[in-house]
Amino acid sequence: MDRGPPSVGRIGVDSHMRHSDTSRRSRLTPDRRRRRRGRKLTWIALLVGLPLLGGGLATALAANNQQAAPAANPNCTLVVPPNPLGATGLATPYQLVATDPAAGPCNEANANQSAFVEAAILAPGGQLTLYDPLVIDQGTQPAAPTAPATVPAGSTVGIWFGFNGTNLTLRSTNGTNSLGQGRCVNGLQGSIFGQFADCNAPAFFRGANRQVAANQLQIPNVGTAKDGLPCPTTRDFSLVDQDQSDNVVTHYLATANGRTAQNNAANKAALQNQQLVDLANGSDNLLLTQFIDPALGCTPWTRPDQSSDGAAGAALPLDELSAAANQQAPIALVPLTDPMTLNNKNANRTKTNLYRAGVDMTAIGAADNGNGTAYCQNLFGNATGIQRIFKDQGLFVNSPSVDAAMANNLFTFLAMRANQSFTNLNCGGLLNAANPITLTTDGNGVVINATFTPLGQTPPAPTAGSATPSATCTSASPTPTAGATASAAMNGPTASVGASAPGATPSGQIGTVTPTPTDAATPTTAGSPAASTSAPGCPTPPPVATDTAANGSAIPTASATTTGKHRHHMRW
Repeated sequence: MDRGPPSVGRIGVDSHMRHSDTSRRSRLTPDRRRRRRGRKLTWIALLVGLPLLGGGLATALAANNQQAAPAANPNCTLVVPPNPLGATGLATPYQLVATDPAAGPCNEANANQSAFVEAAILAPGGQLTLYDPLVIDQGTQPAAPTAPATVPAGSTVGIWFGFNGTNLTLRSTNGTNSLGQGRCVNGLQGSIFGQFADCNAPAFFRGANRQVAANQLQIPNVGTAKDGLPCPTTRDFSLVDQDQSDNVVTHYLATANGRTAQNNAANKAALQNQQLVDLANGSDNLLLTQFIDPALGCTPWTRPDQSSDGAAGAALPLDELSAAANQQAPIALVPLTDPMTLNNKNANRTKTNLYRAGVDMTAIGAADNGNGTAYCQNLFGNATGIQRIFKDQGLFVNSPSVDAAMANNLFTFLAMRANQSFTNLNCGGLLNAANPITLTTDGNGVVINATFTPLGQTPPAPTAGSATPSATCTSASPTPTAGATASAAMNGPTASVGASAPGATPSGQIGTVTPTPTDAATPTTAGSPAASTSAPGCPTPPPVATDTAANGSAIPTASATTTGKHRHHMRW
């Protein structure tokens, strides 16, 4: 059993160090701290409209999560296998274990603690495929054998991580330097990013961009949305929030006895009688590809996933490559005020550049100074920012909510998420303006309507406990059951921004081109979904795409509860 203490790399942090956002929680009320425990609302709301499996399995899981969630250990460690960038390393399961065993165990099948791994393999000549390495509980075996990975000679592999808990620490397998072998990066020493971590991502993107320039790797155009504007990317100000470009799109299968397997046809067939559940990671990527794109009539870029029978799949690296190629001005790039790039609540250029390098963004420079005020202005004051969501209200209002326990349709969910981002990015202080988004909630605290007031004008006071306005067709949300309330929509604690503290940049720190391995990873958040039904006179929202078992039955998607850390992706 690999129970040794996590080592500390030059840009790693000790597993007991607090995330840089922790001290900001004091700014929130106890109720908002409970609901926002993490960066993004882990809105694994794919349960919306899903039929139950195995005689009410989804209900049973929800009840189990509600009972276990309050005591679930939010801080877990992921043991990285040897040679993680090679074919054998990709097919070797990562092992999840509690960072502090005294705080309780960590179990991958618990949606509040699930960690996710996503890899992309760039072969010579523009051949790009995906692979989702599996995560299992330490000391256990996968529920089914992992699919073999193919890494052609001359390939470059990148790996990205997501988490539904609070703090995820990466650690080398005992007796190895697997983090060094993978060139894994998570932040500066003593200051982790948050939900984000990567291995060899800068090298992957450099290789991909060289192939794009040589016309070997083809990145499709994003196309035109129903509103006549270009389809949004992960760098579109209508999509981003307080911490853009984080988390992954990976899905795993979990059995009733808590074992996990990769999401492919062979495993579904072999495990179909074991009450399968689809584990998913909340992310802006999933929000874009499974919710916003369908509502706008857009199609995400996908590539074959080796771990899922070669089926076309979306992924963070694809989204970032597409955004780099297609996003028109204004372009959203991770700002110095992003909570994940702060160092002890202070803006830090080095840490921001490290994060940017992991998602194919240029370093801060003269043309882009990472200014938080400009970021807020584009997000809330530009017509292509959040105002686009309000302009397209008719397209989003009849689409399913990401988290029906928080907002009753996709429009109100996106409005709520932006409302919280205004606070979490300190846009009020930076712009000297009131929050332009006013939310209306029903008696259960579910957001049922929202209005936008131009910056500089006085917005109306928020309305609580009101009925859905008759002029707005929205979906009725059921009363959340105890323990099932969702966390804040993909947003985390309010950021406090200041100058970099002296000594914040450790000696020997690495640059953005050749990152030094780290032995620490990041935190994530969670939210819980609820079923949504149409209100009288409203069109039935289209169902969310669901996974299916070998027998054709839908596989329910497990969601994290409010006690988990975050917003989305179910983070968002």
